[in-house]
Amino acid sequence: MIVMASSRSNVAGPPGIPYLDKIAHFSVFGLLATLVVRSPGFRRRWALAAVVLVSLFGITDEFHQSFTPGRSVEFEDWLADTLGASLAVALYVNWTVYRRRLEWRLPFSPFTRRAPELPPANTPIASHS
Repeated sequence: MIVMASSRSNVAGPPGIPYLDKIAHFSVFGLLATLVVRSPGFRRRWALAAVVLVSLFGITDEFHQSFTPGRSVEFEDWLADTLGASLAVALYVNWTVYRRRLEWRLPFSPFTRRAPELPPANTPIASHS
């Protein structure tokens, strides 16, 4: 999705919203970083690696845009990517309420037949370090 969006020549949002592209970069790369830290086998000590991986992907995305007519490479876009990833990972790793909300299963999911059981609030992300 990110690569497809950065391949478009004219990506324009609604007029009159300042810094909308930076907000979009911050949000999308924050979501991407959340998906990385939620991947199976994630360990808390790898949180920095998740931010670095997403930040490097942001650099490659900006490089990719340099080949697209009408697009340009912006340091501020990469900075928004990295800040979004950093905040998302910090929230996931350090804020138990947020993490529990993301890990909660829907009660009527086709993959579960019964109501979800939430772990205690002090449960670590992974039981093996």
